[in-house]
Amino acid sequence: MAKARTQFICQNCGTVHSRWAGKCDGCGEWNTIIEEDPTAGIGGGPSRAPKKGRPVALTTLSGEIEDAPRIQTGISELDRVTGGGFVRGSALLVGGDPGIGKSTVLMQAAAALSRRKHRVIYVSGEEAVAQVRLRAQRLGAADSDVLLAAETNVEDILATLADGKRPDLVIIDSIQTLWSDIVDSAPGTVTQVRTGVQAMIRFAKQTGTAVVLVGHVTKEGQIAGPRVVEHMVDAVLYFEGDRGHHYRILRTVKNRFGPTDEIGVFEMSDRGLREVANPSELFLGERNEKSPGAAVFAGMEGTRPVLVEVQALVAPTSLGTPRRAVVGWDSARLSMILAVLEAHCGVRLGQHDVYLNIAGGYRISEPAADLAVASALVSSLAGLALPADCVYFGEVSLSGAIRPVAHTAQRLKEAEKLGFSQAVLPSASTELPKNGNGRWSEMESLPDLVARIAGSRSALRQTEGEDE
Repeated sequence: MAKARTQFICQNCGTVHSRWAGKCDGCGEWNTIIEEDPTAGIGGGPSRAPKKGRPVALTTLSGEIEDAPRIQTGISELDRVTGGGFVRGSALLVGGDPGIGKSTVLMQAAAALSRRKHRVIYVSGEEAVAQVRLRAQRLGAADSDVLLAAETNVEDILATLADGKRPDLVIIDSIQTLWSDIVDSAPGTVTQVRTGVQAMIRFAKQTGTAVVLVGHVTKEGQIAGPRVVEHMVDAVLYFEGDRGHHYRILRTVKNRFGPTDEIGVFEMSDRGLREVANPSELFLGERNEKSPGAAVFAGMEGTRPVLVEVQALVAPTSLGTPRRAVVGWDSARLSMILAVLEAHCGVRLGQHDVYLNIAGGYRISEPAADLAVASALVSSLAGLALPADCVYFGEVSLSGAIRPVAHTAQRLKEAEKLGFSQAVLPSASTELPKNGNGRWSEMESLPDLVARIAGSRSALRQTEGEDE
């Protein structure tokens, strides 16, 4: 009889090791490796001999396409992120920092669906029933017919869900608290999390119930537990935000039934999360139009244009190595922009500290922000404020050329709607609005932009001399 072998699995990243070690080679964490029996089957006992399979019916790619049946919550920002509402029979994973508002937005969604005559069950594994009721009263959701349970055992939860009418939506808060009798390990471990998620996904597929799972995040901002959980579910949403600001962003990372680059913007209040229909007004609400080093970037988040202020501060350094601090943007991207400015534009920043911030705690990931960042840096170094009614967008290459970006017309329309009459954009841009009332300044290279800002400074000095 073959000797049974055991595996050692990291509880943080799920990496499999052949023997125990104090430090995981996959994620670098200490004391996270535990022993697991790979021969144990789903029932926890020895694995059984595989039975003979049965052939499945094959079909072709051509045929009728049916839209996935959805459950709309009535919360437009949440429906936008999910692609039009929760899909029946799907499993959705929501992650975010502690206290960011995951339970709050899900309680509001549960109450909204319950008022639309949907059967909603909220299972809390971290809070008692009294605590959840207090939150519901604060959010004005206590009058809804949401069914509540405080349980962490997977088998008990499944038995409760199977008893009575089939629910339309089930919320599990959170997956790290689930534990199953068939697995001999502590709650929150990789094995328990994987087993609990598999059981809930199996229930969702068999019954057509939409299941929402809440997951904790690590200090790096990733959902805790094995990454295989993110591959198992149909959609992954991240709840982002800074506790120093009132707004929260719900961002789609994965969605099998909709787009993966949409965002929903909420504002935290004493009555819960309030959806923000126009995020640009929120991010531009406190800008100083006469301050040097500030440029308005016209960005895109999925199908939604967003205007946000890019702030830069360039100051002489007293250190041997100048400091580079970035908040809300890629630090490597900033180093590239600084190198292009020095190599092709003659802008010397080697003896200056550079601080870059995206106003409101917003995060920018698209390269179209290169032109706005470069404009803010040159403006701060020159000490001259940029035009208050101008937006910037465009990608900067290593040669100094400004490359066009997508969705030009949508960016310009959003800028016009908010009162911006000027725009600096790449010269090869297409899809320009035909009936636009703004003035578009098309730039071919970054030196042209620097010359434009320097020319405006010379014009300003000349005007001041005439006034004297």
